[in-house]
Formats: sequence, C-alpha cells, structure tokens
Amino acid sequence: QAHLVESGGGNVQTGDSLKLSCAASGRYFTAYAMAWFRQAPGKEREFVGTISWSTGTTYYGDSLKGRFTISRENAKNTVYLHADDLQPEDSRIYYCAASIHCCPRSPAEYGHWGQGTQVAVSS
Repeated sequence: QAHLVESGGGNVQTGDSLKLSCAASGRYFTAYAMAWFRQAPGKEREFVGTISWSTGTTYYGDSLKGRFTISRENAKNTVYLHADDLQPEDSRIYYCAASIHCCPRSPAEYGHWGQGTQVAVSS
C-alpha cells in the first residue's frame, strides 16, 4: 500500500525553526485531508493541525496556531509543517497522517500514517 514519509526533523536549539515534510510514497491513494500530530513518550498523540487537500483550508490545535503552519504542494503530493521559535516542550516525534474526509482532529480517524520524524529542542 502507499505510505507517507516524513522528513526534516533533527536536533535544534531553542528559538530555531524547522520545516518538516510529508510526502506520499509508493502506490497512489486518495486523501482529502492530511494532518500533523506529535507525541512524546508516555503521552497521548497530540493534534497539531490539518489541511484540506482541495481547498488549502487549515485547522490547528488550540494553542499551536502562530508557531506552526501547515501548507501543501499539490504537484509533489507533499504537506509541510513549518515550526518556528521552537521550545523544549516541542520535542516530540512528529507524524503525518492522511484521511479520506476533511478534516478530523482525532488520530483514530486517520487511516494512513508516516513513521514519524524526531524533533529535539535543546535549551
């Protein structure tokens, strides 16, 4: 089956920025929305934001809009997460996911997931 591949994570310092990428790989599959989640060990997976593939409309978690911005590049079947002014509490594994409908916030409603990319923010 087609799958998603994240990239762009790494070790950064407080205040740095990163651009994470998520691209469909393998056999094509239809997705109406793609989303970003993040998770720390022992904690629940947290909704970061999602984007409607057709319209580009974005929806964000309650406290994350402003430092985190989602965009898409249709020709590359790729979604980006721009993370600015990173803080130690942003240290998470960041996952992308795809849904056949727009635009759920629950991880249970996403049927396709990437493997995750690690972001580690040091003071």
